[in-house]
Amino acid sequence: DSQQAVKSPPLLVSVTLSLLFSVQETQQIPTEEVLLEVLLSNGQKVKVTILTSDQTEDVLEAVASKLDLPDDLVGYFSLFLVRETKDGAFSFVRKLQEFELPYVSVTSLHNPEFQIILRKSYWDSAYDDDVMEHRVGLNLLYAQTVSDIEHGWILVNKEQHRQLKSLQEKVSKKEFIRLAQTLKYYGYLKFDPCVTDFPEKGCHVVVSAGNNELNFQVRLPNEQIKEGSFKVTRMRCWRVTSSVPMNNGPSGSSPGKSEVKLELAFEYLMSKDRLQWVTITSPQAIMLSICLQSMVDELMVKKSGGSIRKVRAGCCPSVQEGLGASALLCAGDAADPHGGGAAGGAALQRA
Repeated sequence: DSQQAVKSPPLLVSVTLSLLFSVQETQQIPTEEVLLEVLLSNGQKVKVTILTSDQTEDVLEAVASKLDLPDDLVGYFSLFLVRETKDGAFSFVRKLQEFELPYVSVTSLHNPEFQIILRKSYWDSAYDDDVMEHRVGLNLLYAQTVSDIEHGWILVNKEQHRQLKSLQEKVSKKEFIRLAQTLKYYGYLKFDPCVTDFPEKGCHVVVSAGNNELNFQVRLPNEQIKEGSFKVTRMRCWRVTSSVPMNNGPSGSSPGKSEVKLELAFEYLMSKDRLQWVTITSPQAIMLSICLQSMVDELMVKKSGGSIRKVRAGCCPSVQEGLGASALLCAGDAADPHGGGAAGGAALQRA
């Protein structure tokens, strides 16, 4: 056989490699002032003067300063690398990590479809209250909510749509957000259609991340759509792996980037004594993993009575810390066989 799959070790090897590649690129780029465009949810672009060597936090602070966003609200937002799609929406590549150099990360891709966007970085909608206290925070949150509704990420029926439109016409931004908070998938990130092995191999699925869970809308072989959720508190651990087809032909050419297959797999507590691995095959596996990690981080901060402002200013935890945190959170649920977290998995299984 001329092709064989070579698996990289588990955990976040793919994340590490891609980010190290960005850092390596800096060896060829002199430190100098440049103009960087950062996209807002309403389509506007903020132009900031930065250094090519500036890290993510430096760029985030520059954007916040340009927008007059108060210092104590900067931690509620993050920069994300996205790829614009044909319909004007965008697909998430990853949240920019603290040690990344955003200018290098986006320019080294040599493709105008890739952009950096500013979005809120937290999951619990209770934090919206803090953000809405300030005019700029309110405007950013409002623009993101409008955008998510327009892209179909938040489900809206006809009556809700009428109410939202009325609030938009009155420019009642807080009321608009309050109504949106009651809608399905508010605060979720929606991913591109991909493939899962649950409840059976080869199922097409749309995954959304939010509310401390991964939500699955699975298309079964009989074309039936089933929905279920996997709670992060019931995940014992997760890993990202990549496999590359090796071409042993005479040309000896290396495979293109498009041939790399990324998978996110998580071990899930389906019932009191039964753990099962669930795998998602998606080019966005890294972003899915980052979402799980940040959900765990936020839960741990709340559990310890800490502040979201502090955690966003701190260092990015290691993968091992994240896996440990997930297991700690899982332990509480494991002791309770009636915990609600397994409901989604069970619902999909019954299908």
